[in-house]
Amino acid sequence: MLHFIKKFSRASSKMLKYPFTIGVGASRRIEILSLKTCLQQNFSPLFLRSWPFSSFPVYMSKTQYYHTSPCSFKRKQEVIPARPPKTITYLPDSPKPALYVTVAGLIPFVAPPLIMVMTKTYIPILAFTQMAYGASFLSFLGGIRWGFALPEGSPAKPDFLNLANSTVPVVFSWFAFLISERLSEAIVTVIIGLGIALHIELFLLPHYPNWFRAMRIVVTLVAFLSFIITLLAKGIYLEKGPKRPGQVE
Repeated sequence: MLHFIKKFSRASSKMLKYPFTIGVGASRRIEILSLKTCLQQNFSPLFLRSWPFSSFPVYMSKTQYYHTSPCSFKRKQEVIPARPPKTITYLPDSPKPALYVTVAGLIPFVAPPLIMVMTKTYIPILAFTQMAYGASFLSFLGGIRWGFALPEGSPAKPDFLNLANSTVPVVFSWFAFLISERLSEAIVTVIIGLGIALHIELFLLPHYPNWFRAMRIVVTLVAFLSFIITLLAKGIYLEKGPKRPGQVE
């Protein structure tokens, strides 16, 4: 009796399990058939023959593409424009006559302070000649601008800007001679005039050739240093000799 009850319970459990499996399978088959019918109705103009549902995942897998190349986050290198060469580098391009005359023209600037340093004496007459030469050099710079602007075809036109700015060094030269009794102030006036003239030629009226501008920078620096040494010699060394040519000590 007990053995019969066990067999009956096993059979009933199988019967309960089997209809559920069949129901699930039937529902899946119904879903597959409905999906197949829907695809045939919607995509029949595109395909001449019906799709077997088993091949549908294969077609889908063939139409799926993925971009797997690595992303590049490198910054683009900026193109930096080449800097123009500095003005002083054009000095070797100067014509030989202009270069030799300029070097010779530096002697009146360099000789007075050099003699004072060698003799360890401040000589007023040498300082005066140095100041007078610097003031004359300022007038010469103004004349260069006039001569550069007047010829036809020159890049610098004879307009108010060029001709008026060429008189600025002359004004400083004239004022330095007016106050030449106070020699230190006159030397400072010449130094200021040289600096303003260089600024005008390099930035306000930049029409000169590059080699001439380079030469002007060198001449201005040498003149500036020579005047500074003269002023320092006046404060360091003892004064000796007359203050002006022809003046008795």
